[in-house]
Amino acid sequence: MSTIHGSDIKKVIVACDAGMGSSVLLTTQLSRALAAYGVSVEHSPVDRVPDDADVVLCHSGLAERARGRVPGTVVVPFQMYLGDPAFTRLEETIRDGGTLAD
Repeated sequence: MSTIHGSDIKKVIVACDAGMGSSVLLTTQLSRALAAYGVSVEHSPVDRVPDDADVVLCHSGLAERARGRVPGTVVVPFQMYLGDPAFTRLEETIRDGGTLAD
């Protein structure tokens, strides 16, 4: 299990597979929400997640592929592209300085 403290999160990657647009929309929404904390949010195909990612958000069906691509990095799976509790948990961890684990 990987963990990271909220204050150490500076780069979040939203990883996708099919490129259908939902993950790009999510990237835009999270960029707006997390900019106030100095966190950048970028979009990437799951097989090309950059090594310097602090946290990877991806649909639960892609989580194992993401973990294989960047072992040791916190991977946060989600079920819904809009309103998933994983997004709230990420923002709260960054804002409140908690610990995020996968």
